[in-house]
Amino acid sequence: MIKAKKSTLFEMCFNLYLTPLIRFSFSRLLGQGVNVIPEKPVLFIANHSSWWDGLVFFYLNRTIWHHDIHMMMHEEGLKKHSYFRYLGAFSINRQKPKEILTSLQYAESLLKQGKSVVLFPQGDEFHLEKRPLAFQSGVAYLMEKCPEVPVIPISFYYSFGHQQKPDLWIRQHAAVSNKEIAHMTRKEKPCIFSNFAHNNSTF
Repeated sequence: MIKAKKSTLFEMCFNLYLTPLIRFSFSRLLGQGVNVIPEKPVLFIANHSSWWDGLVFFYLNRTIWHHDIHMMMHEEGLKKHSYFRYLGAFSINRQKPKEILTSLQYAESLLKQGKSVVLFPQGDEFHLEKRPLAFQSGVAYLMEKCPEVPVIPISFYYSFGHQQKPDLWIRQHAAVSNKEIAHMTRKEKPCIFSNFAHNNSTF
């Protein structure tokens, strides 16, 4: 797998590019419940329907959350855009089961070091309206290995209104603790999180 190689200087420079890009590309950013998260670390999860999702995460973290975030990213994409390593991206290769475990163990080590981790548990990028949603079990694995770390579900919804540029709706859901769903199996736990994404158009 490809590990992150985070650089504070690169983050600062990238933000000079990302902030105007976000503001230029969207008509509005509309949020519900998006606020500071004092707990550190946390495991962020989100639905994945656009290449914007990762960039929006970096933007929200830079402007609101201020966590030391690391993000799981497809190995192929990270090889193509290797500079994301300097923002905290690390790879996963879902074609190789052993490497999936290696990536999850790496995410586990980051959480245990006090760093927050971002996962897109659908595993791939899917159309926004695709139903039913299917989430992979990596979240459940990390909750079992790091039971003290809360999970923060984030919903993204892109829509067009009367403006030429799209609106981006962002909902930050209440934290879910391992204790709340400890009675569920590893296969059952992802179903809880898919419910958040099912409701991502309800703001």
